[in-house]
Amino acid sequence: MDGRADLGEFLRSRRARLRPGELGLPVYGRRRVPGLRREELAQLAGVSAGYYTRLEQGQSPNASDAVLDAVARVLRLDDDERGHLYSLARAKPRPPRRAAEAERVRPGVRVMIESFRDVPALVMGRFCDILCWNATAHALLAGHLDFDAPDDPAGRPNVAAMLFLDPRLGELYADWAGKARSTVADLRLIAGRYPGSPELAALVDELTVGSAEFAELWAAHPVSECDTRPRVYRHPTVGTMELSAEFMTLPDDEGQRVAVFNAAPGSPSEAALRLLATRSTTVARTATAAGITTAARRS
Repeated sequence: MDGRADLGEFLRSRRARLRPGELGLPVYGRRRVPGLRREELAQLAGVSAGYYTRLEQGQSPNASDAVLDAVARVLRLDDDERGHLYSLARAKPRPPRRAAEAERVRPGVRVMIESFRDVPALVMGRFCDILCWNATAHALLAGHLDFDAPDDPAGRPNVAAMLFLDPRLGELYADWAGKARSTVADLRLIAGRYPGSPELAALVDELTVGSAEFAELWAAHPVSECDTRPRVYRHPTVGTMELSAEFMTLPDDEGQRVAVFNAAPGSPSEAALRLLATRSTTVARTATAAGITTAARRS
């Protein structure tokens, strides 16, 4: 992944979705490429064609706010896309972390997650690794995985990887396509915030090779924050539920986010979620008891 290449890809994708006639430009004959030409965008933004070309090629790291705002206005970027443009245009690779610096969840955050007993709650790391979850979140998203998997930095579940590479997640989401696009759009924002990240590059490479759907979405360059709209989950144990997710950034833990899932009060989905929470707590207690018994026998 290269920040300059990402900037050019992003701007080209946004030029391609506009039509000259929509912006009051004359259209003559056939056009070899869809959307606005570079010189047309430059004209509407009030900059020279050469300057805009250099910007699109990542050769103008000191582009002013006025220029970026003008380009965003012409391209009709929304707030998320505008922020992404700024991130890419002024990308500065962060110093690499030492290999031993695996992401960790602070003890207080872990206690908070475990306190959400009746609803699924989890913590995602910078690049969508699951750093910890409560029993209900585990039962909702990945009951087939070891509950302690997030404690192993080398084998942590990753939300994006599970979505595109684990068929069980494909069956869980009724609108898998919508969830997939939302996930890729969030990853694109993350890529703009962490230019040159080897961890994110490795994840994108894995998903591009392993999923044609991911490769197509990544090339389209969607950009948006995590979607909080209600989604329908088809859970194999408690049936269909409509749940919404709220995301909270942890201010003292760079890039880490808490996700909490809820159902509408009094709805059948809330009843199903309570049943899932009850069953997941029972399973967790049974597993814990089994672990204690096994450890006692070994000792």
